[in-house]
Amino acid sequence: MAGTAGAGKTSLALRWAHQVKAHFPDGQLYVNLRGYAPGEPVTGQEALHRFLTGLGVPAHAVPVNTESAAALFRSLLADRRVLIVLDNAATAAQVRPLLPGHSGCLVVVTSRGRLSGLSVRDGAHRITLGTLPEPEAVALLRAVTSGYRPEDDAEKLAELARLCARLPLALRIAAERAACHPHMGLDELIADLRDESGLWEALSTGEEQDADAVRSVFAWSYRALSPDTARLFRLLGLHPGPEFGVEAVAALAGISVRKARQSLDVLVGAHLLEQTAPDRFEFHDLLRAYATDQARLEETPDSRAAALRRVLDWYLHTADAAQGLMAPARDRLELDPADEQVAPLSFSDHDQAVDWAERERKNLITAVHAAEKAGLDRYAWQLALVLWSVPAPSAPVAEWLVAGEIGLGAVRRLGDRAGEAGLLQSVGFTYRQLHRLTESRDAHQEALTIRRELGDARGEAAALNALGLIALRMRRLDEAEGHFTRALDLFRDLGGEHWEAVTRANLATAHREAGRLTEAADQLDQALAVHRRMGNRRSVGNALRLRSAVLRERGEPDAAVQAAQDAVDIALELRDRVAEAYWLLYLGDAQQAAGRFAEALTSYQRSAALHRRLGDRGREALAWQGTGETYRRLERHDEAAAFHRRAAGAQQDLGDAWQQAIALDGLAAASLSGEEGDAVAARRHWADALRLVDGYRDARAGRLRERIEGRLARDR
Repeated sequence: MAGTAGAGKTSLALRWAHQVKAHFPDGQLYVNLRGYAPGEPVTGQEALHRFLTGLGVPAHAVPVNTESAAALFRSLLADRRVLIVLDNAATAAQVRPLLPGHSGCLVVVTSRGRLSGLSVRDGAHRITLGTLPEPEAVALLRAVTSGYRPEDDAEKLAELARLCARLPLALRIAAERAACHPHMGLDELIADLRDESGLWEALSTGEEQDADAVRSVFAWSYRALSPDTARLFRLLGLHPGPEFGVEAVAALAGISVRKARQSLDVLVGAHLLEQTAPDRFEFHDLLRAYATDQARLEETPDSRAAALRRVLDWYLHTADAAQGLMAPARDRLELDPADEQVAPLSFSDHDQAVDWAERERKNLITAVHAAEKAGLDRYAWQLALVLWSVPAPSAPVAEWLVAGEIGLGAVRRLGDRAGEAGLLQSVGFTYRQLHRLTESRDAHQEALTIRRELGDARGEAAALNALGLIALRMRRLDEAEGHFTRALDLFRDLGGEHWEAVTRANLATAHREAGRLTEAADQLDQALAVHRRMGNRRSVGNALRLRSAVLRERGEPDAAVQAAQDAVDIALELRDRVAEAYWLLYLGDAQQAAGRFAEALTSYQRSAALHRRLGDRGREALAWQGTGETYRRLERHDEAAAFHRRAAGAQQDLGDAWQQAIALDGLAAASLSGEEGDAVAARRHWADALRLVDGYRDARAGRLRERIEGRLARDR
């Protein structure tokens, strides 16, 4: 459905959707794509995330790749009759990933553009929505004002309708104004509107007549607001995000929450603002643009800058409060005091903080962009760094990276070396989660250089620990052990008991990977005791995850299952998707060792879905590898081969020779035992695995090499 702004496309689409809901027994889906709103439109991936969760897919299981998410969306709708409303689309490309792909569903798209590509390529039928015929425009005015005013003259109503360009949005606002002034004659109201039309002609930018008429009605309604409410309205045009809560609005305007709520209620009643949930509001995109214009015209540059700083203060200090509960062990930034007119939120528990981070996810990212655009570099880098510690559970890992890069640019412009090192560390950890290991190592190495320049021994230890983790993931075990040992010595000298225990657990991982289980267990026991005594829940979970692996390799599968399950339970309690995804791999391994194959397959499937959502392809491939191993133990060799092949391909793409060798070893065994019994393929896979593992000299690698050489010798 195409039509000019304010023509009533959304209202018509939603009204029609309500009338035909009986024809779509499996439900309706709606998304505002914000194609014409200030800021970035909703991406196909974001819309698919909302739809898939609405269809019952857990947020953590939504694929991070748009193509995969679209495929899942289509498969879920294959046998359903669902009506889909895609509101405010800007381009056909924005719409295509959201098309269900079968005739049982119907899609309604609204747009200001013609979106000709949908008609040509996708078989869409276009309906063009014009302005209302004059009798219908008059009828709408009468319907809204009925019961509030004496009967108005039809000709005067027609003149009012013409001044509103017979556009429903403008007509409703004008009618609301008339209804609120029952004793004012229509002639006077029309004269006021003509005056506003003159104002807008003077300010005209040469846009089409309909848009000018809409602006005139906006101005007419805006001028009727009280000074305080009008000020709030125009300042809302400066809010960085697409929607906002009442507390953020109060900070933006420098007023109390009570006064903010009162003015917001007035704006909703005047149809100048939409309420989307309790204490949550958003603009129609035209009204947001108008509010921004009014702020530019009526507020001084200093006033606009102060309002933006207040709302950035609110987001920064509230995010810092959330960090205190979501990541209590991480260092807090030394922030300047918030503006005296700003009242940041505080949180009573971890869940409340996580809920806030989820609710404000988009606003927090756009706040970083707004700070950069306004030249407020200190806000830009501090917001970016704090946000890394308060991730929304539904946010893909890569989402923060853009904010992190903005923060790095800002902190470098300021010359704040300590802040730069902190952001480099966060960027490095993000790259690691995305398996961009070279970039991760470079970021941590740069952070280490800065920490040493500054004489920051604690920061140096943290950077060494991070470099150890990168070396560990690259399976450079001696290098990893060296980094961890140096970090451990520094933390011990500094009295950093928590981080000493964290590093000790990482050192235990290096020992276990090298096959030195006794040393791993000793380090792990020390770390776990400290974390339990200090109440560090996430660190306790991580240590339990490692203990599970050691117990499994020692031949204690039941105890391994219990330790891994305890770890996963902690991740669920903390709503930490990264930890949950990774620790599920260890639960699957333990369940497989205990012969609980159905449970293992479930754990691996959950882990794969979470890692796909997070964008960690390497660990998603580990879940496929575990699935292949489980199917092999169930003697379902063809299915096992498919998963091993998939894992090997992913690890090859990522350049992880060790994990590729592990997957090829499993693929060789599955190929040899499958229905076809392909010995030639098995030998080829083992030979490739042997070549890949040749560069590793640790005990575990040696055992794998000997076993593969034995299989190749036996099958000659």
